[in-house]
This record gives sequence, structure tokens and C-alpha cells, in this order.
Amino acid sequence: MAVAGASVSTAFATGWLRAASEPTVVAERPVVRTSSVPLKPVPTRVSARSVPMTRSVPIRLRIPAIGVDSPLMALGLLSDGTLETPPGAFPAGWFTGAPTPGELGPAIIVGHVRYGSPGVFARLSEMRRGDGIQVRRADGSTAGFRVTRVTNFIKSAFPTQAVYGNIPYAGLRLITCGGLDATANEFEENVVVFAELAR
Repeated sequence: MAVAGASVSTAFATGWLRAASEPTVVAERPVVRTSSVPLKPVPTRVSARSVPMTRSVPIRLRIPAIGVDSPLMALGLLSDGTLETPPGAFPAGWFTGAPTPGELGPAIIVGHVRYGSPGVFARLSEMRRGDGIQVRRADGSTAGFRVTRVTNFIKSAFPTQAVYGNIPYAGLRLITCGGLDATANEFEENVVVFAELAR
């Protein structure tokens, strides 16, 4: 199941993840601007993928490697077709137009790197292949994921299909802003964590 069309993809690609979500307040310790060239993806080798779970609303996100333990709010689309973002630094939010975490397809969770103060995904770029992600669901189950790669993308060259396109397994994408240009005081990139449902 693909995320609800080009309008959502374009929202991230053109910086709408930041629009009204990353104010002009600069971090006390500015984020070091990353290279404008996407990091080399780490090949994913999975001998046997987990059986997808049934649909259930996600209610909490835990990422032990970077100290995240956050409730999840529901995010939809704004009137202009762009993806809604959380109204503050916390919590993270999940896109209701995509599969729920654990279902077949790419589930989407977004959060701020900064929103006047460090956000829920302030350390997202520190994640590494193999790190665990746990999403507690309304039905009492937990969908456990393993990171397969972490990549920075220039917003003007955002790989829509790679992030939002159909996939034949239960996947998860965590998305925030990155690549702070301290002079312009703008985030020029998106950090995307790709993960797969663990066996």
C-alpha cells in the first residue's frame, strides 16, 4: 500500500516537514550540516521476512538506542494536501493514510528534530543498522523493527518512491529534518530511517 499519493511525497521533498514545524530558533549547539550527497545505503540482506501483522493503531514509540519513549499522535493531511506535523517538539506522530506499523507496506512516523528546543527525533541521525525500534499498538501487541539503513536526502531531490512506494513486507520509515544550514537557519535535508519488521 503506497502512502496517499504525490501530495504527501511532495510535502517532504519540498520541505513541508519543516514548514511551520521547524521555527527560526537555532539550536544552542547547531547541528553540523551534513553532506548534500545522500549517504551510501547499506544493502539489506534478509533471508526470510516476518509475516505482517493485522492493522492496529500505534500508540507508543520506543527507540532505546537514542532514548526515545514517546506516545504517538495521529497525523492526517492538511487542506493543501501536505502532511500534517506534530504541533510541538513532542510527541512523534504517525500518518493515518499509510499502513499501521507491522502491517504490510511502509508505515510512516514523523517527528521534529527541533521545535524551539530539541525534539523527539533530535538524535535520529545517530541510529545505525541493526538498532531496534518498538511500536506498541492498541491491540496490546508490539511491532518490533530492525533498522536497515539511515540516509540523508536533500529535500529538493527527495526519493519519493523509495520512501513511500509499495513494498512486499512490513516496513517502517522514521522521518525528520536534518542538514541545518546555520547561515540561512534552515534545514535543507530529511533524515530517513528505514526499518523492517523483525522476525
